[in-house]
Amino acid sequence: MKFCKKYQEYMQGQEKKLPGVGFKKLKKILKNCRREFQSKNDVHGVLHNQTCPQHCPVCDGTFFPSLLKEMSDIVGCFNERAQKLLELHLASGFRKYFIWFKGKLQGSHVALIQEGKDLVNYALINAVAIRKILKKYDKVHFSKQGQAFKSQAQSMHIEILQSPWLCELMAFHINLRETKVKSGMTPASFEGCYLTFNDGKPFLSCELFDSVKLDIDLTCSICLDTVFDPVSLTCGHIFCYMCACSAASVSIVNGLKAAEPKEKCPLCREAGVYEGFVHLDELSILLRRSCSEYWEQRLQMERAERVQQAKEHWESQCQAFVGV
Repeated sequence: MKFCKKYQEYMQGQEKKLPGVGFKKLKKILKNCRREFQSKNDVHGVLHNQTCPQHCPVCDGTFFPSLLKEMSDIVGCFNERAQKLLELHLASGFRKYFIWFKGKLQGSHVALIQEGKDLVNYALINAVAIRKILKKYDKVHFSKQGQAFKSQAQSMHIEILQSPWLCELMAFHINLRETKVKSGMTPASFEGCYLTFNDGKPFLSCELFDSVKLDIDLTCSICLDTVFDPVSLTCGHIFCYMCACSAASVSIVNGLKAAEPKEKCPLCREAGVYEGFVHLDELSILLRRSCSEYWEQRLQMERAERVQQAKEHWESQCQAFVGV
């Protein structure tokens, strides 16, 4: 079955109407562009196998703006639903019942797991659709404009595989699966996500649809160790919380929200990425279970560092208060 048909069937099979890639419509734009250019070639006696130029005003004026909006809608929908699901899953006591009551997510615990599985499927199949339509664009135009557009989408934070909530959902499913196995229950969670170790370095892996394999490196590029108390910046890069605070030139007491807009990501050098950071709670739970000895060592080290920073902070505040 061709991917276009497979994708349409998948999107039509969703109970709730979700934003998606107008795959058929975008292919039609490319087909019409090629046909129009070839008809002009007929008049001038040019070879039929030529296609429209590298920078095509017909395609660029309709194709990219349309895809940009669709990608933005997909990421917005995915992030909102994933955040609500994980908020409900991590909530406890009265807060959990309050969220149920407010109707942010309705159904049983099994429905919660199924919702998480559906969201991962939704993210990955749309990632495939976007990749395929951009590849088609480059094939029609003999260009690399499609790849350039993908880089632009990443800088605009509308690349779905870049979303921190996808990382959190993957960890969510692994945590559920391990909990079920330890309790002797049959796993009902998503089976496509794994925590793997390559030369002692951890990776979060997910493979679906025989064409997408996502590997997320869980090594902090600042301390060069497994991320501890992990956070994701808006550019999608993951660091230890204390390492991120150090890179942003803020103390643990003030936190990442106190970072100046000019501060840049240590990896991609993009500015203004600290304010919208996401604390990766599910990933933190997963690594604490899987690397318990390492986690305990880091916990002891960071506890002492946090106490020291808090002490220095309050001493400076007291000195400022009394005018010393």
